[in-house]
Amino acid sequence: MEQKVYLHNTLTKKVEEFIPNVPGKVAMYTCGPTVYHYAHIGNLRSYIMEDVLEKYLRFVGYDVKRVMNITDVGHLSSDGDTGEDKMLAGAKRENKTVMDIAKFYTDAFFEDCKKLNIKTPDVVEPATNCIDSFIEMIEKLLEKGYAYVAGDNVYFDTSKLDDYYVLSSQNEDDLQVGVRDDVEEDTNKKNKTDFVLWFTKSKFDNQELKWDSPWGVGYPGWHIECSCIALKHLGEYMDIHCGGVDNIFPHHTNEIAQSESYIGHKWCNYWVHVNHLNTKSGKMSKSKGGFLTVTKLQEDGYDPMVYRMFCLQSHYRKPLEFSEEGLDNVARTYEKLLNRVKKLTGEGEVDAEQLEAYKAKFAASMSNDINTSMGITVLYDLLKEDYNDATKRAIIEEIDYVLSLGLAKAWEKTEDNAGGDDELVAYIEAKIEERAQAKKNKDFARADAIRDELKDKGIIIKDTREGVVWTIEE
Repeated sequence: MEQKVYLHNTLTKKVEEFIPNVPGKVAMYTCGPTVYHYAHIGNLRSYIMEDVLEKYLRFVGYDVKRVMNITDVGHLSSDGDTGEDKMLAGAKRENKTVMDIAKFYTDAFFEDCKKLNIKTPDVVEPATNCIDSFIEMIEKLLEKGYAYVAGDNVYFDTSKLDDYYVLSSQNEDDLQVGVRDDVEEDTNKKNKTDFVLWFTKSKFDNQELKWDSPWGVGYPGWHIECSCIALKHLGEYMDIHCGGVDNIFPHHTNEIAQSESYIGHKWCNYWVHVNHLNTKSGKMSKSKGGFLTVTKLQEDGYDPMVYRMFCLQSHYRKPLEFSEEGLDNVARTYEKLLNRVKKLTGEGEVDAEQLEAYKAKFAASMSNDINTSMGITVLYDLLKEDYNDATKRAIIEEIDYVLSLGLAKAWEKTEDNAGGDDELVAYIEAKIEERAQAKKNKDFARADAIRDELKDKGIIIKDTREGVVWTIEE
C-alpha cells in the first residue's frame, strides 16, 4: 500500500512528510518506563499512541524495528541531577532489593500493556545490561572534549555545542525550572545546563547498584542509557524517537547532545512527543501520588479497551483531561460499538476490491499526524456501508490491527457461546435488579454480596449517573 505519512516533528516544530533513512524500513525508539512503581494511565497514554504509530507504519507497508529501554538504575527524582535514585526509593518503600523492585514493576508494566493491547517492542533492553557501553561512550566523550570530571563525577559540557536547545524554543532560564521537581544547583557544573554522565560513590554512598569505572565505583546518569541502547540496536542513523512531552527537556535534549557529539553527525530525524493526561488539578504524576492504574480502572468496572478508546478519540499532541464522566461516556460508546460489530455474522464472500478500498481510506484518514479520531470515524463509516458481513468483518480486522480495540473479540464471544449470550445477559440483568432491590431495602451487605458474586464470575458492574453498566473481564 502506497501512502504518504506526515508527522509532527518536534525537531523542526512542524508537520512534515516522513521519509526514512532506508526506503521501506523504520528504525524507531521509544523511551521505556522507570520501573520503581506501577505505570499510571497518564504514562500509558504515551505507550498507547506509540503503539498506534508503530502499527500504522506497519499497516502502510513499512518494516519497523522498535526498541525500548527499561530504566532500572540512575533516574533521580529531580531532572537537575539531584534527589534520590527512584529505584532506590522504591526499594526502601517496599523493603525489597532494587532488582526485585525492577523485576516486579517491569512485569506489572507489560501486564498493563497486554491489557491495553500494546504490542511489546521488538527489542526491550534494561539499562543494567549495558554498563560497559555507557562507560565506552563516556570515555569517548571525554577524549573528544565534550565531557569533564568534577567532584568525582563525569559531566557533559553543554557549552561545547552550537545549539543545545535544539528541541525547544525556550531559553535557559525558562528551562532551568525542573520539569518534575525543583532543580537544585550542582556547584561541580561549569554550566547550569551541564548534566551527569556518571555518578561516583561520592554522590550516593548508599546506592545499591554500583559498578567499577575509570572514574571510581558508581553508576550512570539517566540520559546515557537511551543513547547507548538506541545506538546498540538501531545504529547511528535513527528515523523516529518517541516519548512524552515531559521528555523533551532535559532528557531528549541531553540524548541529542551526547549522541551527536559521540557519533559526529545528526542522529535522529523525527521526534514525536505525546502530550499529558491531566486531571482537573493538573498533570497526573507518580511523584505526587493519587494516580490511577489500569488495575484500578478494572476494579471500578471499566474494560481497559474503554481507556484505549478514550485516548484514541483525542489527538496525541493535545492535552487530554481525564474524568470519570468522560470515561463513562466512552464506555457507553464502546459497548454500542461492540454490539454493532457483534451482529456481523460473517456470511458471504469477502469483496477484495471493497476491502482494499477501505484499507486505503483508513490509511489516508490516519496519514496526517496519526489522526486516530479520523481512523475511528472510518470504522463507523464502514458499519453504515451496504457491504456483506464477511467483507465488513475483514475490513474491521484490518483496521483494528492498528486501533487494537479488541473488536474481533465480539465475534469470538458470540461464536464461543453458540447462542448462550441471551441467557447470560438475562442472568446479569436479573442480578442487577436483585442488587438494586437490596439497596432500596438498605440491605447493603446483600448488595455487596451480589456484586462480589458477579465479580467472581468475571462480570464487573459499575454504578454511574445513568444507571448500572457492566463488562465481562477477559
